[in-house]
Amino acid sequence: MSSKNYFPGSDSKLETVADGLSRKIGAHNDNLMVVEVHFETGTTAPLHHHPHEQITYVMSGKFEFTVGKEVYTVGSGDSLYKEPNIEHGATCLEAGTLLDVFTPHREDFL
Repeated sequence: MSSKNYFPGSDSKLETVADGLSRKIGAHNDNLMVVEVHFETGTTAPLHHHPHEQITYVMSGKFEFTVGKEVYTVGSGDSLYKEPNIEHGATCLEAGTLLDVFTPHREDFL
């Protein structure tokens, strides 16, 4: 992957992933990626796992996250860490936007 330093928001389209769930890819390189994720109220991201480390920052809305065996109700300004391969998922309680950071980058998102 070529090195790039600037990723204008206008260059990335909001892509529908599932009903009530869309994402927009931001800056990324081989080792790091940022993704803006939009949820409508009631939308669920089913439990899943992946080999990437992930941090989620709640930009807006209210969510119930399961991370491993723990359940957290989170809102604007809260953040969560997900270690590699830990099972996690979320249900959107109030429409909102998350900012996900992955290392390494998610090739499957590109």
